[in-house]
This record gives sequence, structure tokens and C-alpha cells, in this order.
Amino acid sequence: MLLASGRPLPGLAATLASHALIHTAEGEFFREAVAYAGQSIKLPIFRIKERELLGTAGAKFRVSSDELGRRLTELGKTLGPPWRQDEKYAALVASLALADSGAN
Repeated sequence: MLLASGRPLPGLAATLASHALIHTAEGEFFREAVAYAGQSIKLPIFRIKERELLGTAGAKFRVSSDELGRRLTELGKTLGPPWRQDEKYAALVASLALADSGAN
């Protein structure tokens, strides 16, 4: 599960006073709901902050950030569109989760 890299949310009153923070809170809510649902059926949940993703993946797979980017781009050519950053990061998180689980 890819986690936001931003600051923790302020209190409820400050969050409700900001349209942008309401959307941020909504994202946090859905991530937590999905994690809770997965845990309730004993599904392991792999979590990583977005800002740590590329460094962690590069270290785990022993490749540079540039090489990691090239490999993700090549994977997208095989899979086809859409292949934006969201899809690239989802594939990378899934790869890390599989590597972490020993299921590779």
C-alpha cells in the first residue's frame, strides 16, 4: 500500500476548514479502510511512503533509480496504457510486497 508522504493531518476543525485537507483526509480514510479490510481476512499489508519507494526498491533490487525508471517504462510498453506514475508506482509496490513475502 502506497502511503502519502505529506505531513500528518491537523485536527478535525482545521481539516474541515480546508477543501484540500478534506481530500487528503478522504485518501487517508480509504487507505485505512482497505488495510483494515485486508487485515480482517489475514491478508498481509505492505506499506511504504511514496517518498521512500524509489530508494527502497532500488536498494532491494540492486539497481539505480535511472535503471529502475527504464525498467518501469519498458514494463509499461508490454502492458499498454494507461501507464502513468500511479500504475508504475503500484507495480513497484506490488513487486516489493512480493519480494518481501518471499513469494518471488
